[in-house]
Amino acid sequence: MAHEHHPDDAHPHGHAHDHDHGEPRWKHDGVRVVPGNQLDSNVPSTPGMDRKAAINFARVGAQKLWAGTVTIHPDAKTGAHHHGHLESVIYVVKGRARMRWGEQLEFTAEAGPGDFIYVPPYVPHQEINASADEVLECVLCRSDGQAVAVNLDIEPVEKPETVLWVDPTHPTGGV
Repeated sequence: MAHEHHPDDAHPHGHAHDHDHGEPRWKHDGVRVVPGNQLDSNVPSTPGMDRKAAINFARVGAQKLWAGTVTIHPDAKTGAHHHGHLESVIYVVKGRARMRWGEQLEFTAEAGPGDFIYVPPYVPHQEINASADEVLECVLCRSDGQAVAVNLDIEPVEKPETVLWVDPTHPTGGV
């Protein structure tokens, strides 16, 4: 009797798996490792902040999560923004983070290495590197496979400064 394909055999993304070719079922659709030096910087940006995607829909097919890194240079402040309907969790790896939030960014809290920060949907906020000489490095997770960043025209309590990013393409600094 020939093996018939049943709907239960179909992969969640629509293509069926034919197991006759000897490949294990989860070889290409199982655990994925994304090396830290292969993160994607093509992410909606906010001035003063360098975001990179590790896990998202485009890279690994994530439906309900976005994860990546955020770097904020010493003494730098981001513009005011929110992330639409997404929930965000920020884990501080290195440095000192100061968060401001509210309609006029009137509330503040600080976090250091090992601390977690939760940002609810639609909350206007600003990330600040509270250190004048140490880079702020964070890991960021969001509740959807797509990134959303809505930059806001709020007069922040702590004004963002123009940060010159020095990299191989902009050896003398670029915005």
